[in-house]
Order: sequence, then structure tokens, then C-alpha cells
Amino acid sequence: MRRKLFALLICALVIPVHAVAQARQIPDAAERGSMVHILDTAVEVNGKPMRLSASAQIRGQNNLIIVPVSLPPGAVVKYTLDNSGQIHRVWVLTAEEAAAPDKKPE
Repeated sequence: MRRKLFALLICALVIPVHAVAQARQIPDAAERGSMVHILDTAVEVNGKPMRLSASAQIRGQNNLIIVPVSLPPGAVVKYTLDNSGQIHRVWVLTAEEAAAPDKKPE
């Protein structure tokens, strides 16, 4: 009985660590920039005004979806555009991701 309980405890501790350790899948074609939320769906990327698409998703450093107003000021991000040129997906980069060189799209 103790062995089963011990094995269950080990599994309960290992599974969450494995889930957290998985790397995010940011597309190689995503562009890098410094993003600031202005108002509603308006943002600034590298000082240039842009719009978030109606279905835009912003993922924080923990990979959870955040609302635009929660975007840290001047956050280093990677983002993709939709067909109309609006920002569609955003990933707020961790310090490690920001320090890594950008991959070239294949």
C-alpha cells in the first residue's frame, strides 16, 4: 500500500514539472518588437501605431492568455499578423527567449 502511495506522490510531483518545462511554440516567422498598449485594440510596436485583430491573443511569459491592458509597458514580444495586417498573435518573451537569436523562417 505504501509503495502505491509513494508512486502516486512521485507522479503527482513530476507531471506538473514536466508540463511547465515544455517550450512554447512561437513561429519562426513571428516578428520581434517592443509593444505598448495604447487604448482598446490600439497598440504601438517599435513606436508604430498598429491594431489588434478581433481574434487576437496575447500570451504572457507564463504562456497564459492576457488582456491587452495587462501587457507590460515596452514588453519585448514576438507577434504575427493576419491577412489584413492586424496583429493576430502575441507572445511576451521571457528573458531567455528575448536573449536568444531569432530563427530564420524556412
